[in-house]
Amino acid sequence: MTDNQKEQIRTLRLQGLGYTAVADRLGISKDTVKSYCQRNGLAGKRSDSAVESVCPQCGKPIVQSGKHKRRRFCTDECRKTWWVKHHADIKNGAVHSYVCEACGKPFTAYGNTTRKYCSHSCYVSIRFKGGDPS
Repeated sequence: MTDNQKEQIRTLRLQGLGYTAVADRLGISKDTVKSYCQRNGLAGKRSDSAVESVCPQCGKPIVQSGKHKRRRFCTDECRKTWWVKHHADIKNGAVHSYVCEACGKPFTAYGNTTRKYCSHSCYVSIRFKGGDPS
């Protein structure tokens, strides 16, 4: 491996590219890139030092820190605004459909896979045999 390739590996890894992407760009083996990175402190997650990404709401650059969870948004305001605008686009796999055991009405529950009743009043009517559910 040439000195030029070593410098390119270092540069590409610091830009956030993985072993395979670096190997493809330089035309060398992925294992060669990986072993060089391990010997020279470039191993592990892609670019643990400051990596820039862009806020999907406002487009401002976000400097990531290797010590914390990766940030997707620059501020809480951008995060909240983006989620309000894109709420319908998100595939929500945690919404489950059921039929109430007390009144027979269909209902949905978010995140609860063991729900039996549509409301507290239906639960009370069955649990304590207390009259008609409404």
